[in-house]
Amino acid sequence: MAFAHFSIELLAFLFFIAIVAGFLDTLAGGGGLLTVPALMMSGIPPVAALATNKLQASTGTATASYMMLKNKKVSWGEIKPLMLFAFIGAATGTVIIQFVDTRVLSFVIPLVVFFIGLYFLVAPALDKQNNQAKVSAKKYQRLVVPSIGCYDGLFGPGTGSFFALAGVSLNGRGFIDATAIAKTLNFSTNIASLLVFLIAGQVVWALGFTMLFGQILGAWLGSHCLFTIKVKYLRYLVVAMCFAMLIKYGFTL
Repeated sequence: MAFAHFSIELLAFLFFIAIVAGFLDTLAGGGGLLTVPALMMSGIPPVAALATNKLQASTGTATASYMMLKNKKVSWGEIKPLMLFAFIGAATGTVIIQFVDTRVLSFVIPLVVFFIGLYFLVAPALDKQNNQAKVSAKKYQRLVVPSIGCYDGLFGPGTGSFFALAGVSLNGRGFIDATAIAKTLNFSTNIASLLVFLIAGQVVWALGFTMLFGQILGAWLGSHCLFTIKVKYLRYLVVAMCFAMLIKYGFTL
């Protein structure tokens, strides 16, 4: 779809939304809360909005992942198998969503988002390392990670928060470390979904390219803030994004 079909005002609006979403997504997840509705406001069909969102979101998570690896905040040897299973899960979910009525998710997603927000609100000492992982490394890699990846392929909003929560509560990581790893896993799931959507021909390139530059800028800013922001503020940002998503779902049901 050509740029000429969209107004300068709309393209500028989407570029700004992508900057904000990329920044928030890097810190707390939930950037899709902003970008998917913004894309739907442009008049494209819902599935095309989800597909185009994956194009621009992939660049944001790619930028954040690059910054994590460059600054040695994550280990490539450790995250490589996790990214593979996240990729497989997301690709599977994206294939499934082509044949499923997405309205079914409206009953499940608000409940899941509510409990994630509640957990981050009341869980103590998220900034400390939890030495007691709840599941084995093999189960975490082969069951938990691809399950969250499948959710991202099916719908998406909050996936970064889901990965961070799983890292803290199930894998025994500190909050900042779990958030850093979540960026790389979210990149893997975004790429997997994008590839499936590309094969299905669902991406609106004009809008996607406009937003991806905003995502890169926002993710770059967020990556520089992630390791300087106080954990208590970061966790409250996650809570705010979760409950903002609940409000959005409440208005769309």
